[in-house]
Amino acid sequence: MKTGVGVLGDARRIVVKVGSSLVTNEGRGLDEGAIGEWCRQLAALAREGREVIMVSSGAIAEGMKRLGWSTRPHEINELQAAAAVGQMGLAQMYETKLRQNGMGSAQVLLTHADLADRERYLNARSTLLTLLRHDVVPVINENDTVVNDEIKFGDNDTLGALVANLVEADALIILTDQKGLYTADPRKDPVAAFVHEGRAGDPTLEAMAGGAGSSLGRGGMITKILAAKRAAGSGASTVIAWGREPDCLLRLARGESIGTLLVAPTQKSQARKRWIADHLQLRGAVAVDEGAALKVRAEGKSLLPIGMTAVMGEFSRGDVIAVRDPSGIEIARGLANYPSAEARLLCRKPSSEIEKLLGYVAEPEMIHRTNLAITR
Repeated sequence: MKTGVGVLGDARRIVVKVGSSLVTNEGRGLDEGAIGEWCRQLAALAREGREVIMVSSGAIAEGMKRLGWSTRPHEINELQAAAAVGQMGLAQMYETKLRQNGMGSAQVLLTHADLADRERYLNARSTLLTLLRHDVVPVINENDTVVNDEIKFGDNDTLGALVANLVEADALIILTDQKGLYTADPRKDPVAAFVHEGRAGDPTLEAMAGGAGSSLGRGGMITKILAAKRAAGSGASTVIAWGREPDCLLRLARGESIGTLLVAPTQKSQARKRWIADHLQLRGAVAVDEGAALKVRAEGKSLLPIGMTAVMGEFSRGDVIAVRDPSGIEIARGLANYPSAEARLLCRKPSSEIEKLLGYVAEPEMIHRTNLAITR
């Protein structure tokens, strides 16, 4: 397990989450200066070759301000209305500030249902990774205009962690209006000690965290601790830091100790492979020839359609399927990029013919190596 400087200094793909109180300067309206600073740092990180995604709260708070509301409403329809009004200004502000720093931007609105449905999960993942390849910074928020009590994330700390898992980020940085985690609430306990570093998922951390810290947002320190635990499930470490710390993102990326670092106990690749290999039910299988079996098992390569000889079972895009060698022995399992009906059409076909056969191309591989776990 890495600790300290190595965790953030080595991070190539970073998700940054910023809360409502920071984005809207405690509800007084979008803080143009602060958003401009974060965008400047995001652009600088992108120029260093890092991939950055922003998860930004603030739509409801900005909508409240524009609508003249002084307190956060409880009715879901009013929250949705505030979000619809505020999202316009929020997206425009990020677009303007990122463009001023030479970066493209894209607005992505998600609901829990998008990530609970496997096909929509993969579609969201593909969209975000494509945006990153085109040097565009995705700015993500919960789709508060359509959510209800059953599908809303509940707080954007959780959303940040889910996005980190979605794109297999190396690190999650949660910017907040506090310096980080203390052993107790420093506003109430004068002897509360600052926690510089811990292990994500350590239950003692949850005991230290209190309730919601702001009337604008839905979260608090406890949601940040739980978000770090969730992000660690896919191998991402988390930093909780004060969002107005000068050059916070740049200094963290250099490995400087700022805020509270919660280290993931498992490396990213190990976590994902273990999740695929051990914790998911198989929906079907594909048989492969000797050459494909060798490339998958011995060389760690992706499974291409041309190496498939048969398809067993009925499965959908995103389901976990087994890969079997010519003798019928399972050698690996992974996430299918194509459903079983289409996979049967692709057997023994080169990737260059996928579009001609199906009318579209999701991915050139049947199973990409990052979604493939060797089991034998």
